[in-house]
Amino acid sequence: MREIRVGLIGFGTVGSGTAEVLRQQAERLRRKTGADIRLHRVADIAIAALPPEFAGVELTRDAEQVFAAADIDIVVELIGGIEPAKSFLLKAIAHGKHVVTANKALISQHGREIFAAAAEKNVEVGFEASVGGGIPVIKALKEGLVANRIEAIIGIMNGTANYILNRMTDEGLDFASVLKDAQAHGYAEADPTYDIEGIDTAHKLVILMSMAYGAHVRLDQVTTEGISRIEPIDIEFAREFGYRIKLLAISRNHGDSFEARVHPTMVPSRELLANIGGAFNAIQFTGDMVDDVLLYGQGAGKMPTGSAVVADIVDIARNIINNAINRVPSLGYLPSSLREIDITPLERLRCPYYFRVTVQDKPGVLSAITGILGRHGISIKSVLQQGREEQGVVPVMMRAYEAEEAAVQAALAEIDSLEVCAAPTVKIRIMDDE
Repeated sequence: MREIRVGLIGFGTVGSGTAEVLRQQAERLRRKTGADIRLHRVADIAIAALPPEFAGVELTRDAEQVFAAADIDIVVELIGGIEPAKSFLLKAIAHGKHVVTANKALISQHGREIFAAAAEKNVEVGFEASVGGGIPVIKALKEGLVANRIEAIIGIMNGTANYILNRMTDEGLDFASVLKDAQAHGYAEADPTYDIEGIDTAHKLVILMSMAYGAHVRLDQVTTEGISRIEPIDIEFAREFGYRIKLLAISRNHGDSFEARVHPTMVPSRELLANIGGAFNAIQFTGDMVDDVLLYGQGAGKMPTGSAVVADIVDIARNIINNAINRVPSLGYLPSSLREIDITPLERLRCPYYFRVTVQDKPGVLSAITGILGRHGISIKSVLQQGREEQGVVPVMMRAYEAEEAAVQAALAEIDSLEVCAAPTVKIRIMDDE
């Protein structure tokens, strides 16, 4: 039986999960592939020994003994970050190794260089675990939906943000207290910026857009807003009018240009995406042949993500055995077919909006605000005013009919410049439910 030797760089949460999946499923993988896929060597500078169940696996502190070793077929990078992960992958490719990674930041920002290097050396790059944890999102988009023009991508792609918003919604808690509790229980990092400000989600959207449209997409082309300014009062307003707030990644295919945005969105409660709970992810593709396809599951975690990494390892092992390397291109499109695309300016977006304006409770303030909105062509559908807070400040919540983003931005800038305005206006886009 053919032996496929795997070298692993990084034995943290995902690395140890990957090792455990390979160990537990060894016999099943043999029956499915006809190969003995074996973890041969681990490189990690933070551990002194591997657990007893991995007694036959070599441990080294030198990553070069993995990416440059003649006895390794597939190199798996699971240390995260840009460097030295990028250098390790490129060096592994230069040595003719197939590579697998869960590193969404690296693939979204430097995938073009990595895929080009792999194509030149005729080796494969697996990155299933970079989006959606244990959900087979990459495989579905690359192969299952190959016959479709992808019209839209909409999804909840960050479990931490979803967990926080769900607890705020279900328990009436404020953002800061939920975040603190999430950090204490390991649901959020000590520095949660990437999760709560939408950056992690933007990385994933870049990867999916690149595959869906056969395009070179950059991180700086994705408009990104986070959830840190969401307050219980916004959650309550959303609930009263039949919505739940979710951090969504959204891309739509307009033919000559493509939307690329990540931001909090009020989603109608009847929609499936509105009801994704806890730290779960859900990603919906709309294809011209299949219409909507929703993939749902655990978007992170030791074993789910390890499962996705092993799926890549198995795909590559099968291709090695059958002399079918690069049977499916890394992004689903032939490298020569990848193109540059235009991103639709956010200012052209049209959708309904929610505004929370914080102002001094004085006569004429509401009419001044609605007057500004009216001059910019923004019509108000409903208004809700809460009781006065300290120092005579009152929050006013408004739901607006569909308007153009450019007009909204101009109107809110004018409102925020008023002397009676006590804080920047909070704006949340509403998923059109009409």
